Amino acid sequence: MADILIVDDELGIRELLSEVLEDEGHSITLAENANQARAARADGQHDLILLDIWMPDTDGVTLLKEWNAAGSLTMPVVMMSGHATIDTAVEATRIGAFDFLEKPIALAKLLKTVQAALARAQAQKAWRAAVAQAQAQTAPAVVEAPPAPDPLELAREALAQVDLDQPLREAREAFERIYLEYQLEKEGGSMTKLAERSGLERTHLYRKIRQLGMEPHKQSSRKAVA
Repeated sequence: MADILIVDDELGIRELLSEVLEDEGHSITLAENANQARAARADGQHDLILLDIWMPDTDGVTLLKEWNAAGSLTMPVVMMSGHATIDTAVEATRIGAFDFLEKPIALAKLLKTVQAALARAQAQKAWRAAVAQAQAQTAPAVVEAPPAPDPLELAREALAQVDLDQPLREAREAFERIYLEYQLEKEGGSMTKLAERSGLERTHLYRKIRQLGMEPHKQSSRKAVA
């Protein structure tokens, strides 16, 4: 179903999570430290990463910052720890982590979090695929700039791929992301206009965008091709 990378220095944790998630039909890659995690990320594309915070060589938060700075957070990352404080969990979420699991990890909590994270990944892939398809179908003009893809059509295509059998919270998050990306594209990347359009205060809007894994600062306007 999904390719999941598990990064944890404890053999027992790696084996337990691997066994549970393989029984759910997922393909599992294991790493016991940051160096192995880096190598695994370089070798393949993962749909989800379960990342331990406390590891002997490089801690998980530092590794998360490294991937975020390199633009490598193309999938949800769920942090894990039995000793982390609330501040650590909040910091990881601010950097880009999808969620936090406290050890010992309850089976029901693990499966629910994995399901929610994969639903997020599916919505993100649907949006990127719709944008890529629209861009591929737009040929450069000799004199005039090619018409930009219709944001409304992109949003409709992304909405059509949202899994309606998932829990309401995950479905709502998928819709919120599609809605905000549509409005952000429509308003040319302007956060001020997006705040006015969505009816959200800017601080709350920024928090919501980070929570949904969006990166508005990477939005760019389309230029004409001569």
